[in-house]
Amino acid sequence: MADKERRLANKRVLVTGAGTGIGRQIALEFALQGADVVLHYSHEPAGAESALKEIESMGRRAAIVLADFNDDNAADKLANTALEFLGQVDCLVNNAGITFNSPFLKVNSEQFDVLMNVNFRTPFFLTQRIVADMIQHGGGAICNLSSIHGLQGAPEHSAYAATKGAIIASTRALAVEFGHKGVRVNAIAPGWITVESYWGAIPGFSLDMATEQAQNSIPIARYGVPSDVAKLAAFLCSDDAGFITAQTFVIDGGTTALMSLISDFRNESKARFGREYLPDRQSTK
Repeated sequence: MADKERRLANKRVLVTGAGTGIGRQIALEFALQGADVVLHYSHEPAGAESALKEIESMGRRAAIVLADFNDDNAADKLANTALEFLGQVDCLVNNAGITFNSPFLKVNSEQFDVLMNVNFRTPFFLTQRIVADMIQHGGGAICNLSSIHGLQGAPEHSAYAATKGAIIASTRALAVEFGHKGVRVNAIAPGWITVESYWGAIPGFSLDMATEQAQNSIPIARYGVPSDVAKLAAFLCSDDAGFITAQTFVIDGGTTALMSLISDFRNESKARFGREYLPDRQSTK
């Protein structure tokens, strides 16, 4: 990799939820760009363990840490382990989170509490610990993973959307509070990113089905993949993004830009609004 592409050379990074999907790819991308990485996972170790081996094969240092984000002690445990292994944390990627859908009238308090703990509360207090360390070492960068659900409404996602909206709001507030101390804070709001969990959560899911649906529903005509998000996260945590803070970057192939009333956006509309006001002349060019 060319020097200009190793923009994270010798950075020390903590990535949460790095056992699968987007988080795992972020950890690999950061290592590819020169960083040492602590990978957090919450359940099965296989994905994090295989990523660890890949990172070490790149010549970078890496460690994996198990922590249940529904546990009150998870933030302290993870922060302590990461700081002990890395010495300091230059970049924190708060990726860990769970997706949940349920009709609003059926959401119970236990579901709400778990979702809030995993998606917002534990990352909040983990960030608190890491920011304190960053300030002592001259600053750092934080990248929070939100979702387009934090920006637009979808049925059966009220609780999930609340956590993702909270991430966006806190990103802005923290960036303003700590910018003068050298800590930058940004967020990423992904749209449709195909990850392993889709096969278990969506009946009959297949890549062929996803490809066809994405071609018809996403302006860019494809679904996203974890590397799309990983490359953006790496940039936001690099010195190249040194004047960027308090922002939420939507990476959705144009999904949120498409007006919901427009169902067929690839063909010329047969409707002709404004004919009574403007001349209807066809170009001869």
